[in-house]
Amino acid sequence: DGWRWRLCILVEWVLFYCLSIVLDLTAFHSVFRWKLNGTAITPKSVSHYSLSGGNLRISNLDKDQDAGTYQCLAFNSFGTIVSREASLTFAYMENFKTHRRSSVSVREGQGVVLLCGPPSHSGDLTFSWIFNEYPSFVKQDTRRFISQETGNLYIAKVEPSDVGNYTCVVTNTVTKTRVQGPPTPLVLRSDGIMGEYEPKIEVQFPEIVHVAKGSTVKVECFALGNPVPSINWRRMDGIPFSRKVDVRKASGVLEIPYFQQEDAGTYECVAENSRGRNTVKGKLSFYAPPHLIEKPQDVQKPIDDSLVWECKATGKPKPSYRWMKNGENLESLERIQVANGLLSISRLTLSDIGMYQCVAGNKHGEVYSNAELKVIAVAPDFSQSQLRSHTMVKEGGDVLMECRPKMSPWGGISWRKGSETLQESNRVSILDNGNLRIQNATKPDAGLYTCVARNQFGVASSSGTLMVKEPTIITTPPSTLDVTVGESIVLPCQVTHDPSLELKFTWFFNEQLIHFGNHGGYFEKVGGHSAGDIMIRNIQLRHAGKYTCAVQTKVDSISIAADLVVRGPPGPPTSIHVEEISDTTASLSWRPGPDNHSPVTTYTIQARTPFSLGWQAVTTVPEMVGGRRLTATVIDLSPWVEYEFRVLASNAIGTGEPSKPSKQARTKETSPKVTPANVSGGGGSRSELVITWEPVPEELQNGGGFGYVVAFRPYGATGWMQAAVPSSEASKYVFKNDSIQPFSPFQVKVGVYNNEGEGPFGPVITIYSAEEEPGRAPTRIRAKSLSASEIEVSWKALPWNTSKRRVLGYELRYWEKREKEEAASVQRTVGNQTSAIIRGVRGSNTYYVTVRAYNTAGAGLPSVTVNVTTKKPPPSQPPAKVMWNTLNSKIILNWEQVKALENESEVTGYKVLYKRNRHSRPSVMETNTTSVELSLPMDEEYFIQIKPFGEGGEGSSSRQITIPRIPGQSLVDCFLILH
Repeated sequence: DGWRWRLCILVEWVLFYCLSIVLDLTAFHSVFRWKLNGTAITPKSVSHYSLSGGNLRISNLDKDQDAGTYQCLAFNSFGTIVSREASLTFAYMENFKTHRRSSVSVREGQGVVLLCGPPSHSGDLTFSWIFNEYPSFVKQDTRRFISQETGNLYIAKVEPSDVGNYTCVVTNTVTKTRVQGPPTPLVLRSDGIMGEYEPKIEVQFPEIVHVAKGSTVKVECFALGNPVPSINWRRMDGIPFSRKVDVRKASGVLEIPYFQQEDAGTYECVAENSRGRNTVKGKLSFYAPPHLIEKPQDVQKPIDDSLVWECKATGKPKPSYRWMKNGENLESLERIQVANGLLSISRLTLSDIGMYQCVAGNKHGEVYSNAELKVIAVAPDFSQSQLRSHTMVKEGGDVLMECRPKMSPWGGISWRKGSETLQESNRVSILDNGNLRIQNATKPDAGLYTCVARNQFGVASSSGTLMVKEPTIITTPPSTLDVTVGESIVLPCQVTHDPSLELKFTWFFNEQLIHFGNHGGYFEKVGGHSAGDIMIRNIQLRHAGKYTCAVQTKVDSISIAADLVVRGPPGPPTSIHVEEISDTTASLSWRPGPDNHSPVTTYTIQARTPFSLGWQAVTTVPEMVGGRRLTATVIDLSPWVEYEFRVLASNAIGTGEPSKPSKQARTKETSPKVTPANVSGGGGSRSELVITWEPVPEELQNGGGFGYVVAFRPYGATGWMQAAVPSSEASKYVFKNDSIQPFSPFQVKVGVYNNEGEGPFGPVITIYSAEEEPGRAPTRIRAKSLSASEIEVSWKALPWNTSKRRVLGYELRYWEKREKEEAASVQRTVGNQTSAIIRGVRGSNTYYVTVRAYNTAGAGLPSVTVNVTTKKPPPSQPPAKVMWNTLNSKIILNWEQVKALENESEVTGYKVLYKRNRHSRPSVMETNTTSVELSLPMDEEYFIQIKPFGEGGEGSSSRQITIPRIPGQSLVDCFLILH
């Protein structure tokens, strides 16, 4: 259908193309001809035909004269080919007949069919209907349907609104012309309403519909009925519709685009309403025009040779084949055989030269494929295939000297050595293709060889020299080398060879090429000109294997292999299993890893727990696990602890990597054995006995449900009181009873228990109950200001340890006059001390101070409150204009006097701080003047600062002065002023 052109009769001219079908003939002077219905067209004899290149132009088209099948022929000196056929038809459409159409009378509820009856035409049509007047067109829905096959209008169930005139409109899709038929009146009968009835399918698709591959098919189905029937589609084979299928229920059309083989099958239309159902079936049959999948190609063959061309095409139905030569059909002859898509020609002659075409066709079309056959007849020619000027072979080797002249037909080949004709022997043979083969070459075989080719058209020759070289021999014998990890070794590769040839050494490790410099520096070439030795440094286990030295020259290649055995520590054992486990033991088994060529002598077992610092060696039975033993029992384990085990193997070379850890295994529970450490206590509130201890670590608790048993009794009593503390993390127990006297001694011991039972008690210790606060307040409180930032406080001590109300020290509380006592700062002393210095207070401020005695129960009664006013702050200005010089191993310092401000204390003197390096403690010299002399050795460097001081304390320091080391000079004119 792609070549079936439909043209309007109004077209004035048409142009047929003859382009790609001409193949390469357009590269030369070509002649084109056209046929119409198998008869040659002569443009000169038909005035409205003309040729433009290979194209046929037709002017003033004539329906009767120009319709038909056209074909283009193209030929030149290489031959002739023909194009596919093209059909020219003319589209038209006549008018409807003008006679009046009778009314169609139906009952309400009855179905009706209004016939269109299109006029005579050519070309595809589309249909629509006008209801009463233009442009009111009938709209299709579930009740109304317009068939695009017949043009008829179907109303499944007539309603009163359907009464009126209906006009069929027909459009020619090619000419675009439109004509209207006479109107058909639709009226309702007055004899009643139509009752309900089952569907009646009026629009049916054919039993078989042939559908082309890749095309779009539309099938119609519509039924009359009351109530209005529903239309549904399905495949009879049960396969669901693919997404591409469009089911337009409203218009009764099933549309399948891009039709493929899998879409073929029987389809069923089902019309159904409440009164019944009706069905109609039809088969969609797949067909495909031919499509070439294998085409003959241009060939160039020598004369007397044979030719086989194969042409294959797909299509449904299966295509048939025919062959053409120069535009004429080929029939089988003596030398030419045509069978389906196969063309064979034997004993080619010059008359077989030409253009050949394979035509594959079925009833849906034809496809053409073109190929050119050239037959060559030439004299022998070596211009493009001279013998190699020099061919080398090793002594004792085989060599093939190729002789490939161009000649057609193929003739005879002979060889000469020097000027003598070469005779064949058991070593020397001339092959069927003309090549010369020499086996087990010797030195006398060297020389000049000439290949002579001849056929009936002439003779030609080509020469080349054969050189026989000494073979390359590896003088190093194969060997097996044995080394230990970390050693270095040289792998030798020594050869003898023909001195005129260059050697190339290549090394392989386990069949893989060694790239020197890329293997971490382990491999290094160390051989000379005739040696390819390599050194392997710091050998590792992974370097064990087969090493091959390959030696190559232009004439031969040989290789030698050496096996390298690397001995090292054993590999890790495998399959570590805990076979049985108790509270303190675990039975292990494992499988040996590789021994790396040195037998395993011992195994070492290590364990790890959540509480250990990494892996630790464990005690086993037997104590020494020999290399042949693959089981052992680990002892001295802690109960109720999760263990992982691993095994390490050792041999004479060393200890290897450890195995993978075993699965975690927990030892069985048992009663606890370890008591808490550092049991102590004391303190607390009145009437309390406080007992403390360090919790037992989890790894020593031996089981779940771990807790503590606290036993205690007054000192000298016989019976014990006990209390359970059910927490493994507990570290304290408090016994409270109003009968407990302050600071009474108790005997205490702490035991342990878990789910498996009670463990032992720890040793008995003495702990005192809580004591009372000191009952009296200190007396004779005195406070005086030492400086602007320091206050000295003194008091009379209370009796020391004279009763159970002990005094452990004194607590000083102080606060500024403008503050409340609740904001007081606190400073404590320890022991029977009767004075303390409070530092960090502010100058020129009044402070209140109280003193209390304290012990473990707290602070006692406060003393009377005293007040003290701190001295004025020290001078804030540092000494200025500090000057220094040196004279006779003395450093002389001078500075300006510091004057205190109004709110600062007067300067009473200065402190000179000096040290020999930045990090040493300074020495101090005091003076009440503004100068000082320091007798110091001058071979050291000194750092000096000056501070003023008064009753308010030390003032601000001057900047640090650096006096450099001045060796060997007694007098230096050196002067420095610092501002």
